[in-house]
Amino acid sequence: MDRLNAMRVFTRIVELGGFAKAADSLHMPRASVTILIKQLEAHLGVQLLQRTTRQVSPTLDGQAYYQRCVSLLADLDEVEAEFSSANIAPKGVLRIDIPVGFGRMILIPALPEFSARYPMIDLEIGMSDRPVDLIREGVDCVLRAGPPQDDSLVARPLTRMVQVTCASRRYLDQYGTPHTLADLPRHKVIEYFSASSNKRYGLEFMIDGQVKDFSLPKAMSINSADGYLAACEAGYGLVQTPYYHIAEQLRRGTLLEVLKSYRPPAMALLALYPPHRQMSRRVRVFVDWLVELCARKELLEKLNG
Repeated sequence: MDRLNAMRVFTRIVELGGFAKAADSLHMPRASVTILIKQLEAHLGVQLLQRTTRQVSPTLDGQAYYQRCVSLLADLDEVEAEFSSANIAPKGVLRIDIPVGFGRMILIPALPEFSARYPMIDLEIGMSDRPVDLIREGVDCVLRAGPPQDDSLVARPLTRMVQVTCASRRYLDQYGTPHTLADLPRHKVIEYFSASSNKRYGLEFMIDGQVKDFSLPKAMSINSADGYLAACEAGYGLVQTPYYHIAEQLRRGTLLEVLKSYRPPAMALLALYPPHRQMSRRVRVFVDWLVELCARKELLEKLNG
């Protein structure tokens, strides 16, 4: 039995909650995963996993063993990264999740450079705006805008993105253009809400260095970033969004920025990953490349205008 491989398989089963999911994640036959765990339990002389028809969970011994495995495997990755020859390129599957708009407009157009630099890394990309459980879903790294929602993750700042307040020409023709914050009470807002937490987001502005929220009548509530902008283009009301997301609409004139003197606070863009992934060479080179990418003048212009 390859004990290191068995430990990796065991940790993935615990993280994903099932043998089949772990096998798919590791690109292994499901029968091989089952055999490895049986051999590992026989070698240790303890039951590591409790199996039911609906899920797999660690026993008390299994939970303690999982914590030790995570620590040992992280140390092994760190040692290998430190002593591997610089000529040996990182390789293997890198699972990332990125916001839909940022991925489509910013990251994916730039990714060929990363793939050319690290041709042995096999990218698996999820594109979503929902919170992702990195451990349970087997994701190595996510990109997210705004403050981190999970303190257990390592957060690497990448850049800050300018936000703007805007509305469609049709809407402004009907309700007028707000020139000061005092004009806002006669306007409507499209509210964005989180599908997972139901947290609601209206309008906020920077006033004398402080963030101030404004409550306006809601024209609509929506939980999709693309749908949020589609509702704005349809004339439902005011929205606030990162500049890059509407740069093309602003150029075409289908959306117009308003209250430019009272822009919302800039939004942080972060790379997030579990602590035991931070020494993975695949994650490290990807995040380092992101930092490099986000410092470039041409990308900052796309983000901030």
